[in-house]
Amino acid sequence: MTGAEFILAINVFVAGLLAGAFMSIAIYDGRRNSARWFALCYLAGIVYIGTEFAIPMFEDTRFIVTANFVAFLATLMVMNVGLAIRYEAQPAWRLMAAFLVVTTIAVFATQGFARDSLLRMMTYQTPYAIAQAVGAATILRSRRQLSQFDYVLAGVLFASALQFFSKPYLALAVGGPGADPHHYLQSTYAMISQALGTVFALSIALMLLVILVRDILLDATQKSETDALSGLLNRGGFQRRAASAMRDAVRQGLPITLVISDLDHFKSINDSYGHASGDRVIEAFAQFIRESMAGHHVAGRIGGEEFAIILPGAHLASARLFAEGARSAFSGMPIDGLPDDCRFTASFGVAELVAGESIDQLMVRADSALYEAKKDGRDCVRVWGAVQLFSDSTVVPFGLKPPSR
Repeated sequence: MTGAEFILAINVFVAGLLAGAFMSIAIYDGRRNSARWFALCYLAGIVYIGTEFAIPMFEDTRFIVTANFVAFLATLMVMNVGLAIRYEAQPAWRLMAAFLVVTTIAVFATQGFARDSLLRMMTYQTPYAIAQAVGAATILRSRRQLSQFDYVLAGVLFASALQFFSKPYLALAVGGPGADPHHYLQSTYAMISQALGTVFALSIALMLLVILVRDILLDATQKSETDALSGLLNRGGFQRRAASAMRDAVRQGLPITLVISDLDHFKSINDSYGHASGDRVIEAFAQFIRESMAGHHVAGRIGGEEFAIILPGAHLASARLFAEGARSAFSGMPIDGLPDDCRFTASFGVAELVAGESIDQLMVRADSALYEAKKDGRDCVRVWGAVQLFSDSTVVPFGLKPPSR
């Protein structure tokens, strides 16, 4: 057995393991449709390897060599479908089919050329390079927010495209691809080519596995940090995300302000209309918060009917205006499933981060301001600072004293 044949034999086993790994991910999380395509990709790779071993069995190799080309190009296209699904792009089915047909005809037509013909080898290798480059472009053009792993995967795919472009020149440099297809696997070029292909195939597979496992872990973390009723962050999730936003704001020299709100007379809503209606009010208020906040804001449900929003880049005055706008808009908003004449209100407390303060300390001050809003009749905004600014613009100082409720 030659070195190239040994590498191919090992690749059958490795491709089977990778296909099993991707299928396990697809079974574990049914939403990972891309994992099914990646599993199919590596199963198709086994078919390609089978055609490599079958070539010496045919006297007329034109059809089996073309089939070998089709098997590998189809493998790369299946991978690109998985990438398109993972990176929220629409697979170009018709374009891929046309590309496969045209390149297959071109490869078959060049089978009569000399083995060391640069045109023949470029016709064979260039479609592979294009397929890998398309995979890299699919990642980089994604509307999703990309991580460093995504950029690494795109880089590996692009490097793989370059190695396919370089293979014809490599073949010429090391003595050619064999006197005929029957002797390809005995050539030095075959061993180098198969080794390179194995390195890139494994690198791509490992990066895909890392990305898919990371997706699952991120989803699990998000689920553990999400409040089921409101769809916002729960208290623990909010505190972790808010603390991270605070660190970023401090590092960038930006202000950051916390708004805490509480639905007024919530017990009476449950008593008058039932707990299901109370849940609808919470859901409606959470949806209202999502629609009111900007993309860089962080919001969570931190208690039964208590909510918090962290506003990076906002000073106390602008955060107060945000809270006043939210209070006014919510007080006039009807709630689906409740009588049309029913209106509900919320109270708000606002505090801006001071140097050296933790998220817990900031929440205590904002909660203290909220307590003042509740004490002053509800449906209003109170701001904690050196002075307390009321909505009628009067100024009343008060100290840092945690609420006793």
